[in-house]
Amino acid sequence: MPYKAPEGKGYADVATHFRTLIKSGELAPGDTLPSVADIREQFGVAAKTVSRALAVLKSEGLVSSRGALGTVVEKNPIVITGADRLKRMEKNGMRYAPGETSSGHRVMTRSVHDPEICTALNLEPGDEAVIRIRVFRQDDKPTSVGVSVYPPHTVATVPELAEDARMVKQFDKLYSERTGREVVKGQRAAHARQASQDELNALEIDAPAHSAIAVMVTTVTFHDDEQALGYWEDVYAPGARVPMDE
Repeated sequence: MPYKAPEGKGYADVATHFRTLIKSGELAPGDTLPSVADIREQFGVAAKTVSRALAVLKSEGLVSSRGALGTVVEKNPIVITGADRLKRMEKNGMRYAPGETSSGHRVMTRSVHDPEICTALNLEPGDEAVIRIRVFRQDDKPTSVGVSVYPPHTVATVPELAEDARMVKQFDKLYSERTGREVVKGQRAAHARQASQDELNALEIDAPAHSAIAVMVTTVTFHDDEQALGYWEDVYAPGARVPMDE
C-alpha cells in the first residue's frame, strides 16, 4: 500500500496519520505497518519519533508488536458511527469497517414528542417524522444503536428515507443534488443517560428488570441555509470507545 505522508512532522502527526488509516478501514486488522526505516523516510523524522508514535498507537490498542512480523493492526476498539461514518465514506467510500455489519434495520413514521428532537428539528410535539433505526455490530457483537429522524420537508425531497430499505446513498448527498443547497453538520454533543429497555435489547445487554444501565449518547443535527434537515442519535454499548474529534 502506498503511504503519502507530509515530511518534517512530529510523533503526534505520525500517530495521527496511521490512526486515521485504521479508523477509516484503509488499514484492516492483521495489516502490517511500514517498517521504522520506511516511516522515517516517508515523514522525514528520527527513529525516536517513530518509536514514540508507535507507542501511542499501542497504548490506544490500535496496533501491537508481533516480532518478525513488525507492527500489526489490531481489531479496532474505536466505534465509528454517525457523522464519523459520513467522513469515512467521503474519504474512501467505505460504509463499514472491516468486520463491521449492521442489523435490526427499521423505518417508521411516528409522532415525535421528545423535547430535544422537537427543538432540534423545529417540530411541534405530536408532529410526524420518519425514524430510521439500525444496530451496528463489530464481529457480530452490538456496538451501538443508530437513530436518525427526518422532518416532512426533508422526506419530501428525499423520499427514499421513508422506504423500508437501506439507503444506497447518504441523505445529505441526495438532498444537495436535488436542491442545490449545501448540507451542514452541526456540533456533535455527548451525554450519558439511563438506557431504555429497547436499547438494552438492541445492544443484547441482559440486565435485571428495573436496573439502571448507563450508556453514552451522541447527537448531531444537519441543516441547510434555511432549516433543520435531520437529527442523528447514536447510543453506545457500555465500554465502547468513541472518538470525539471533529
